[in-house]
Amino acid sequence: MQKVIQVNNQKLRQMAHYYSHFSSKKVPTEALFSISSGSATVTGYYSGKVMFQGKTASAEAAKWQSNSIHSLDTPKKMGTTLPADFADWSVLGSDEVGAGAYFGPLTTAAVYVSQENLEWVRALGIADSKTLTDDRMKKIAPQIIAKLPHHVVNLMPEKYNQLQPLHNVNQMKAISHNFALGKVLDKIFPITPQAILIDQFAQQSTYFNYLKNAKQQRIIHENVYFTTKGEQYHLSVAAASILARVVELDAMSKLSVEAGIKLPIGAGREVDTVAAELLRRGIDLKHYAKLHFANTKKAERLL
Repeated sequence: MQKVIQVNNQKLRQMAHYYSHFSSKKVPTEALFSISSGSATVTGYYSGKVMFQGKTASAEAAKWQSNSIHSLDTPKKMGTTLPADFADWSVLGSDEVGAGAYFGPLTTAAVYVSQENLEWVRALGIADSKTLTDDRMKKIAPQIIAKLPHHVVNLMPEKYNQLQPLHNVNQMKAISHNFALGKVLDKIFPITPQAILIDQFAQQSTYFNYLKNAKQQRIIHENVYFTTKGEQYHLSVAAASILARVVELDAMSKLSVEAGIKLPIGAGREVDTVAAELLRRGIDLKHYAKLHFANTKKAERLL
């Protein structure tokens, strides 16, 4: 399959920058870059012509035709524009929860929703997963688990606290997303999603730099899109959001039983009070909480 698009000089330079971390091929004399991106080869010519060849040529070209990859010169812009019919694509989506909560894990889920399963997922009524109650999500999650290819990375506090001095929170998110996505891709192989959609928490270039700096052996980068509020753009992210939330709630319930006190979600004053109570009992917070949060010192001051 082959696809050719025409771009201006600014976008051509942007594309060259974006593809700089991909495997390079021999660059033709009249070309600025030529790379191999998994199932597609991309060659950008000084004339502004960009040629996409291979099984995923159309999907790779669609990123640039729809401006879905935002300019690296405008780092404050977080949103991306997806192709018009993106909601009807077969997509592998990922989302995470728990990053802003003192107690409990950082939980990341990835779910693949094929075109064949879109109607089934729509019937679950999860299009806006953020408005669903916890009880409703607990009823839906087992159906997602039974029907759809998925993987969950549940980074419990003790492991989180070991990694945190080496990686900031967003880097841990990136590693978790990348790992979960890779696991689902392995499960559905040889099927290839039309796209991967990550609920965006960092600039695209920053996300990939996190993974490179963490020396991840496998970096999922082919046909990857980023957008905030991803659950509004594809049901795969909505399903991932629900799965991550239910796993987080289950972990919080188990930790509460172990602690002998209900651990609140969030990072407010109630959290400080409960953390202080655990300290009074001589309980080590590292098993229950993300210690680098300001709540740790606040709890200590309450003693």
